[in-house]
Amino acid sequence: MSVAFRREDDDAHREPVFELPLPPGPNLVTARGLNLIEARVAELQTAVDAAADEEAAKTLRRDLRYWLARASKAEVQPVVAGDAVAFGTRVTYRLGGRERTVALVGSDEADVTEDAIPFTAPIAQAMMDAEPGERVDYQGRAEAIEVIAVEALRV
Repeated sequence: MSVAFRREDDDAHREPVFELPLPPGPNLVTARGLNLIEARVAELQTAVDAAADEEAAKTLRRDLRYWLARASKAEVQPVVAGDAVAFGTRVTYRLGGRERTVALVGSDEADVTEDAIPFTAPIAQAMMDAEPGERVDYQGRAEAIEVIAVEALRV
């Protein structure tokens, strides 16, 4: 019999579903960040329990595994003094004549719409340990960033 007439398993023709990649390095979080992760886990668990079809439940379980892994590796960082740029600070800086204020948080808590960037972002790394009034190099330009103010995040 020709192979054209044999029915193979439907799953053999589907694209493989891979696990969501975990970011490298430690999962540093603020207390707020840990609360956000725990809320996401609870939300996904509820959605898995209520999933109507198996395909949707599969995707939800994959997402749940990701967030459970992030929760298990979360390291809540102590509140800092806020006298220098560090994880858990709000920084006001000037770059290219434009002033901006951002919070430096963990990657799970980062949200550019709320001016919260991951501490691993290149601009955050360039400013680490700088104090107000200090200028730091950025993207090959000497003293490109001026740190204007630093304060500890209120959690």
